[in-house]
Amino acid sequence: MSEDLETVSRQNGPGTLFVVATPIGNLEDITLRALRVLREADVFACEDTRTTGMLLKLLGVERGERRMVAYHDVNERRACQVLLDILKSGQNIALVSDAGTPLISDPGYRVVSLLREAGMPVVAVPGPCAAVAALGVSGLPTDRFTFFGFPPAKSGRRQRLISSLDGMRGTCVFYVPARQIPALLTDFQAFHPRWRLVVARELTKMFEEFIAGTAAEVQAAIAGRTLKGEVTLLAAAPIEGDDASGDDMTATQPQPEE
Repeated sequence: MSEDLETVSRQNGPGTLFVVATPIGNLEDITLRALRVLREADVFACEDTRTTGMLLKLLGVERGERRMVAYHDVNERRACQVLLDILKSGQNIALVSDAGTPLISDPGYRVVSLLREAGMPVVAVPGPCAAVAALGVSGLPTDRFTFFGFPPAKSGRRQRLISSLDGMRGTCVFYVPARQIPALLTDFQAFHPRWRLVVARELTKMFEEFIAGTAAEVQAAIAGRTLKGEVTLLAAAPIEGDDASGDDMTATQPQPEE
């Protein structure tokens, strides 16, 4: 954002929606630009108003009397119209999620899509994203990757997804609730036992941890533990020339549960 852009939006037309990335753990990851937008925005669009309120306090951003509008999966359609009306009035909005880059496995798609269709200005204020942060230090291929978000919780649907990755090139990136990691590792062991996996846990936080290896090796590393916190799981087929290279889908491969 620049002061010129904000001045133009206030004087000559509707306000601007700023899609603001916020820290995924370490508060020092907030950008100078994001701080300025948060200080200057007229309204906050928040996934959770309490979480955003606490974040602003920790960042030293005075909220004052500025309005907070909640948007989430349940009320997003209704919130779209509220935010559209705010922009039409000439006010600027900072849209944030609970952590990281909004819309990346977080609510906000309908809001941004509607505002784009309505011709409203939408500006990215980039910053932290767990998927990209984990990928960059995983040691897995970064020239091509596919982001899958949260895998299905039901075993049958999850297994169908994992089994369908045969032939996938590059790195597959998932957000996984910590409690579901053992089940997902079991699925990879069943369908892709030679793939290289990285479990990235609590990124940028005090107990940040990376566990790498095949599914069996990662399972052995976490045996007897109860994982907690936010987890990004990355997976990639063995690269050509690796000792473990080859097709891991054999004629005797298991079939996903119905």
